[in-house]
Amino acid sequence: MAGLGMRDIKRRIKSVNSTKQITKAMELVSSAKLRKAKESLEKTKYYFETMGDTIRDIVQNTKGIKHEYLTSREIKKTGYVVITADRGLAGGYNSNIIKAAISHMEEKPRKSVIAVGTKGRDFFKKRHYDLDGEFVHVSENPSFTVAQKIGRLSMDLYKQELVDEVYLVYTEFISTINQKQKVIRLLPLEVDAVGNGEAKRTNITYEPSPEVVLDYLVPKYIDSMIYGAMVESATSEQAARRVAMENATDNAEEMISSLKLQYNRARQASITQEIAEIVGGAEALK
Repeated sequence: MAGLGMRDIKRRIKSVNSTKQITKAMELVSSAKLRKAKESLEKTKYYFETMGDTIRDIVQNTKGIKHEYLTSREIKKTGYVVITADRGLAGGYNSNIIKAAISHMEEKPRKSVIAVGTKGRDFFKKRHYDLDGEFVHVSENPSFTVAQKIGRLSMDLYKQELVDEVYLVYTEFISTINQKQKVIRLLPLEVDAVGNGEAKRTNITYEPSPEVVLDYLVPKYIDSMIYGAMVESATSEQAARRVAMENATDNAEEMISSLKLQYNRARQASITQEIAEIVGGAEALK
């Protein structure tokens, strides 16, 4: 029995060691992708904030401005753009963002979803939510072209009054070990939430009118907002996966150490038993 136990332990050590090699490789890959995603995030934020500041300046410094994307109406149905990953093995990344979306949806009588990412698409489809659109296999490599498609779909649904407000649900990257789930309103625009600071008093005249300028700028702002959220989410996904794989590697090393200890104990017990049998046999021959 002792020999069989030792064989089982050796087989398990080999299996866990193979798993550790995989998790270590995935950790290294995620680290490389995380560096690249951080670079994209740094480039994206400045454009997004500048666009937001411009729109807020127009709205807050122009009296009596009216625009379809600024006017609230009775809420009959709410649309959500929910950004998840296309793959798992990222700790609680996907479950946390889905929980944030579901929690916000509880207050809404009717809702529909534009799912960005396979994990979110599968979750909402399985539970029979209304899906206005799905965009998969884009989570790790965000594309501005895809963000524009999501933005156009969101604005079309809002224009046609198929939804009366649109929320964006994504994961904000704070640090490698800290990501935060965010729910922000895309439409109608919340002027106070747009941009990155207080509006500055300006004497700029917008031609032919502030409304026409907003017609041009708002779609670009919506697109950049979605793209920025996709880049934030992609960075957060790689950070979460890197930490998850690092923890898995550490756990595998601990398990291997524990199994080696068990193996040594079993080996010592086997040797002790063999010595006892030899001594017992010698005594019987006397």
